[in-house]
Amino acid sequence: MKKLILSFALMGFYCFGFAQKLTKTEEKLIAKVEKNYQETVALLEEVTNINSGSLNAEGVQAVAKVFEREFQKIGFETEWFKLPAAVKRSGHFIATRKGTKGKKIFIIGHLDTVFEKDMPFSPFTYINDSTATGQGVNDMKGGDVMAFASLKALHDLGLLEDRTVTVYFTGDEESSGDEELSRQDFIARAKEHDVALAFETTQSFGIATVARRGSSGWTLKTTGRQSHSSGVFRESVGYGAIYEAARILTEFREELAGEQYLTFNPGQIIGGSDISYDSETGKGEALGKTNIVAREALVTGDLRFLGEEQKEAARKKMQVIVDRNLNQTDAEIIFEDGLPSMIPTEGNYALGEQLNQLSQDMGLGEVKPGDPGSRGAGDISFVAEYLDCLDGLGASGSGAHAPGETINMKEYPELIKRSTLFLYRLTR
Repeated sequence: MKKLILSFALMGFYCFGFAQKLTKTEEKLIAKVEKNYQETVALLEEVTNINSGSLNAEGVQAVAKVFEREFQKIGFETEWFKLPAAVKRSGHFIATRKGTKGKKIFIIGHLDTVFEKDMPFSPFTYINDSTATGQGVNDMKGGDVMAFASLKALHDLGLLEDRTVTVYFTGDEESSGDEELSRQDFIARAKEHDVALAFETTQSFGIATVARRGSSGWTLKTTGRQSHSSGVFRESVGYGAIYEAARILTEFREELAGEQYLTFNPGQIIGGSDISYDSETGKGEALGKTNIVAREALVTGDLRFLGEEQKEAARKKMQVIVDRNLNQTDAEIIFEDGLPSMIPTEGNYALGEQLNQLSQDMGLGEVKPGDPGSRGAGDISFVAEYLDCLDGLGASGSGAHAPGETINMKEYPELIKRSTLFLYRLTR
């Protein structure tokens, strides 16, 4: 392991030997990241090996305790923001330093993963010399550790003195409870800063996330007249709940699919003579027979969009479709708000250009703004209307949200160096 880590550090050193536009302080920061890299990987392994599914309150808090220990070592004040019981989630980790110089930076991450305690556990493991796997290693414990490693390098050289930095790692990004309650403190604190930076998974070494689509939910309920199947389609019997649900879904696809930045996915469908559904667990049951016209059907789905205008327009079109009932059927659709959009703004593009210039100064190539429609919702979207934002600053890898999720350990040290210098330049 030590030889492997050293080889990556040296590879990074030789890469930066070609950079011509870095200051002596920036070169010292790169050297500091390299010196700390073995500890950085050890920290990544430690937090990855703690199961912290969104519903595992103890696990989420255990990861927070690790970061509490580390951030206190580098001069940050830390706290655990406990959420109200009604939210049914654990809480958020916050680390702060306050000063009077430079831009005030709000750094965003999340402690939770999609992997709950009842799922097969996957510890941090090297697959080969450039790839490791583990639960949430990429999304987004790799990014959380990156943010810490960058701030540690700045602290070690005394470059955080009299600077304002707030690190806010939420505990329920992957599965939020009541967003209004859960994000009140998050939004209030963000408003006190100039720039928000999120260390979610990077799309590519050469792409900066200047926008993210919003996400909301919908539930479709249809009913029909239960009867013998031999009478289906007759005027007196009608089509039943399942045919009505199928009609609506088909017309959603035919009339709304293809609109730029808009997607709507039915993730679950239940139908029969009698159904039950638990919205908290996502489990449902149906009772029915092939010779019975279905009396009930339920579909749950999401709606992703860029901007409130697109969301509201899509909802209106969907409602019109729902209201065109087949004979002897009825339907209703319930919309639920979720995460808002992060709209691409001039300020966001300006931050992306600063990262681009830095990357070229480091000899790492161009960084271009990503397609606004290529990323789903994230915590940064809650604060995007209040300050300039940039996302996708975290680790690279593949397979997020799935068994075998990976992190690219070859790119990891270079991404840390770049984020360190980016924070340095912003705080000057």
